[in-house]
Amino acid sequence: MIQQIDYFVIAPPLVLALAAGLVLLLDAFLPARPRTRTALGLVALAGVLVSLGFVGAQAAGGAPARSTFCVPPDLAGPGGACSFVTDRFTLVFAGLVLVAGVVVVLMSMTELAAGGIPVGEWYFLLLCTLVGAVTLPASRDLIMLVVALELVSLPVFALTAMKRYDGRASEAAVKLFVVSVVSTAVMLFGVSLLYGIAGTVHLSRLAAVFSGQSPAPGMAWETLPAVGTVGVVLVVAGFAFKIAAVPFHSWAADVYQGAPVPVAALLSVISKAAGFAGLILILVAGLSGQAATWAPIVGIVAALTMTAGNLLALRQRSAVRLLAWSSVAQSGYILAPLAIAGDTSSHTTAIGTSMAYLVIYAAMNLGAFAVVMLVSRTATRNELDDYRGLALREPAAGLALAFCLVCLAGLPPGLAGLFAKVFVFREIVEGGWGWLALVMAVNTVIGLYYYAVWAARLFTPGVAAVRRRPPPATWPAIGVSLVAAVLFSIAPQLVLDMTSFTAFG
Repeated sequence: MIQQIDYFVIAPPLVLALAAGLVLLLDAFLPARPRTRTALGLVALAGVLVSLGFVGAQAAGGAPARSTFCVPPDLAGPGGACSFVTDRFTLVFAGLVLVAGVVVVLMSMTELAAGGIPVGEWYFLLLCTLVGAVTLPASRDLIMLVVALELVSLPVFALTAMKRYDGRASEAAVKLFVVSVVSTAVMLFGVSLLYGIAGTVHLSRLAAVFSGQSPAPGMAWETLPAVGTVGVVLVVAGFAFKIAAVPFHSWAADVYQGAPVPVAALLSVISKAAGFAGLILILVAGLSGQAATWAPIVGIVAALTMTAGNLLALRQRSAVRLLAWSSVAQSGYILAPLAIAGDTSSHTTAIGTSMAYLVIYAAMNLGAFAVVMLVSRTATRNELDDYRGLALREPAAGLALAFCLVCLAGLPPGLAGLFAKVFVFREIVEGGWGWLALVMAVNTVIGLYYYAVWAARLFTPGVAAVRRRPPPATWPAIGVSLVAAVLFSIAPQLVLDMTSFTAFG
């Protein structure tokens, strides 16, 4: 059997892979000079932008979902089964990942400007992570999902430890490695059980078996409920590690603080987006027939995650650790609508709500990390007290951070965060999860405190810090995030229109 490959469909990850190989080759043959560091950064940035251009071209086509790597209908049943699908869901996640990738590359150019970190290896690993993050939302079989998720995770271990002779970075890398390996093992065990039941790896066939539309060829039906429940729980637990959801959240603060700031930003947005994309695909596209099992679990985990993240953030004095626990809390908000996604009458709107929140959160969080990146050049400890008077001595950076913080808190004029929370709150109330809406309301009030305290420090006179001229890439990174946050505050309907879709391709 010879398969025809649609290269236009796989163009975004393919371009990123080629750019990664080019960066590694250029690093091997170009002399080690400051201009070489800049050139490699520009090559990586160009690769991300070209890939983003292909995503835009696919979205502008307006055609139905396109697929490749498909099994013919005579072997896979009516309609066939495909491993790689480009639909609206895929394009939204790919666009989010690549725009975030632009900001992370710009932040990396700032991080690498001082030297001491191998530039070629850094950009190669970063582009490999983006390949996995772009491939994952297009994956429609269990094998490709696991491989893409590991392609997102594995390079991050090395990126975290790239600061040589830094004990905190090495510790963070080891913690991230151990947690990721455990989560992968748990998820693979669950995936093996699902495959044993359904006898297929394709999500479309998996959905047919678990919804009762097709028989379970791999296992006697009498054993299906118990084994299927175990498989679903293990898969959800595996993805809970990836998105730092309770009770698998304890690694987040130490890893974020020990890693370079661009890697922390990558973990908080790109890795998290990939984890949510995989979780949505598994639960809704593959296991919608088991919604009675996973919907209560997701609701309880969402409530615990937002509560633990906000309570732990209250105690933090380090800027990066505060953003880490804030990121955990935001995962709880993103998870909340997925608790009602098992209802076939509302699963597309619930998923669209989670995606809308994730898009708005990405803009706000990347803007905050970009300013933290700037301050970290003069404040080695990077504590909240180091931000006293930032808006007075660096008005542009201080006001940008203040706007991102009030967005995260959901306060005017940062209306993007407020709209995002209203979207989620409305969805879970209409879905009949009143207790979850109450938990979210209480946590929103808790979150106001630590965001407001940090924002107030920006306008409080403090000790003047040593000023260094930031690398040219710093301000574009802040600007891209800030423009997106302002745009979403002015026209939130853009996000809702972008994240609305009718079904998986």
